[in-house]
Amino acid sequence: MDSAWLRVTVVYCAPACEDLSELTMPSGSTVRDAIAAAELFSRRPELKDAIDAGVWGQRCSLDRPLVDGDRVEIYRPLTIDPKEGRRVRAELRRKRAVKF
Repeated sequence: MDSAWLRVTVVYCAPACEDLSELTMPSGSTVRDAIAAAELFSRRPELKDAIDAGVWGQRCSLDRPLVDGDRVEIYRPLTIDPKEGRRVRAELRRKRAVKF
């Protein structure tokens, strides 16, 4: 592939939904450019308000330049605080252990 072009994948996953776009972008493109080129908002209007993105599992700015082969990931907002989720699961395990 010509060095003036990059191959990039844009991914968004949610329960019962996987949206994957493989793109060819000009060199110097950013995460924001890739998300726009993937036309993600037209398929997922719920994402327009707040975008939290990363590349290969590492959160980053939307202005981060891309390199060939990058995987841009769109992250969903948390539905529950992770600490609270652990507390709830631990309490359930304690209750089950007492029953036996």
